[in-house]
Amino acid sequence: MPPAFLLPSTAPFAEEQIAALNRVISVTTPEQRAWLSGYLAGLQAAAGGQTATPAAPPAKRAPLTILFGTESGNSEALAGQARKVAARLGFAPKVVDMADFTPAQAAATENLLVIAATWGEGDPPQRAVDFYEALMAEDAPRFEKTRFAVLALGDNAYARFCETGRRIDERLAALGGARITDRIECDVDFETAANGWIDSTLERLNAEVGIKEAGASVIHVDFARPGGDAPTRARPFEAEITEHVRLSGSRSTSDTWHVAVSLEGAGIAYEPGDSLGVVPSNDPVLADAVLKAAGLAGNDTLRGALLDRLDITTLTAKQVEDFARETGAAALPADWAAGRQIIDLLETAPGRLSAEQLTALLRPLPPRYYSIASSRKAVPDEAHLLVAGLRYTSHGRERAGVASIDITARHRAGDRLKVFLRSNPHFRLPSDNERPVIMIGPGTGVAPFRAFLQEREAIGAGGRNWLVFGHRNYTHDFLYQLELQDWLKSGLLTRLDVAFSRDQPEKRYVQDSLWDVRHDLYAWLRDGAALYVCGDANAMAKDVHAVLLRILADQGKQDEAGAKAELDAIRRDGRYLRDVY
Repeated sequence: MPPAFLLPSTAPFAEEQIAALNRVISVTTPEQRAWLSGYLAGLQAAAGGQTATPAAPPAKRAPLTILFGTESGNSEALAGQARKVAARLGFAPKVVDMADFTPAQAAATENLLVIAATWGEGDPPQRAVDFYEALMAEDAPRFEKTRFAVLALGDNAYARFCETGRRIDERLAALGGARITDRIECDVDFETAANGWIDSTLERLNAEVGIKEAGASVIHVDFARPGGDAPTRARPFEAEITEHVRLSGSRSTSDTWHVAVSLEGAGIAYEPGDSLGVVPSNDPVLADAVLKAAGLAGNDTLRGALLDRLDITTLTAKQVEDFARETGAAALPADWAAGRQIIDLLETAPGRLSAEQLTALLRPLPPRYYSIASSRKAVPDEAHLLVAGLRYTSHGRERAGVASIDITARHRAGDRLKVFLRSNPHFRLPSDNERPVIMIGPGTGVAPFRAFLQEREAIGAGGRNWLVFGHRNYTHDFLYQLELQDWLKSGLLTRLDVAFSRDQPEKRYVQDSLWDVRHDLYAWLRDGAALYVCGDANAMAKDVHAVLLRILADQGKQDEAGAKAELDAIRRDGRYLRDVY
């Protein structure tokens, strides 16, 4: 006998539709029917229709704060995913940036989920510095009323892997917080592990706080965006390269290219300051060398994986340890991996590995991110990239950048790149078009500032624009020289200062130019200018930061502590923004 809840013959559907719906409904579970009910109600509401008001009171919703600290956007994206899962379970979730939160506010929350990235060698993300330092301070508040859990992101290629998340987790426990579950530490291939941890942690918290009351159901429906989802890391868009032009002179010691790609039909609506993720392929010569060293030459299936799915360049201390355990090879010093790659490791103990052993040893091939060097207002349906081909020698072997050489040496106009958008909402032009901006971008760091200038020109922004650019040689490495000089003549670019390191006996960098013009720089900052820095994080960004402190101390007639306080105030005001890598 069919269940009583099947559609009656008087339902407003054709006979064959009723039969089809009854076939589906007859085999559904109560949970599936509840989901379908919520979905149809949401669909009706989205279409402007009316839905019946539920007679039963709403389910109890426990508060949940999801706090993230991010540099590249991954923690923020995971926080958004955690919010969706929490809403489905019946929580009342709130996502907060560490830049907009204090430890005192965190200590006042009942349930706290922390997603924290580590930047470089153990540092917190720039926007999380204030929260992090206050949490580590002696006068930090107690967290005795707070349940918490920490998801830490990092890169195992760095010695202090997930240091920021680890220290936050330990500090919250030391301040009396109660762990919901153990901390998880995720490498660059974080998606599966992180999402699994989010699901299990929130399920456990749900069981502890008892959100769902008897007889209450919480329905959460996600609707697909019309036209399909935007490209992602897992589902990139294959963009045609429309321009592929070398900008470096023929005698340059660098190899920098302007690459334009068509985004027509991609659904990628980028803003100046955003980056384009590129899913690269590995060097076929290196892939073959890895197969040979592992004793697996001729395995075409594995070769395909090495070309497009697995990272065959990065080498971490953990991989060295795993290799020794799997093969019985002699243990190597802890710092042996520095400057070396997988091929070096395989050659320390030549012999045959199984395909499973080799793939287990390797990490997934991560995408590379490039600041977009264009504004959509100037070039609709296109994105411009500025890519420097990386080649170097280490431990007697010639090395090459994965994506940079793939893009510049193995691609040409007419080829396609797999791309997706990485939004960077924390590296944006001022909302006030009259505010002056100072842009410091040596080398390929000039890319987002070309986009900034195109945008400001297109919208007729009245604010002054000052660019400080640096490279090796004026004659060979003045990237986008004609465009910049044209903007200088037109008045869009108010000021252009340059530093070419190898045009004189003593090397000169952008920080030297800043010091030379310290009086004017200080005047612009006092006039409310927004200051942007883009480029190398390891040397340039630190040197620029140091000289900014010197300038504030010198021009403000104050000590080091006063200069630091002033620069921190500028940063908290959203006027000191960095996009460094």
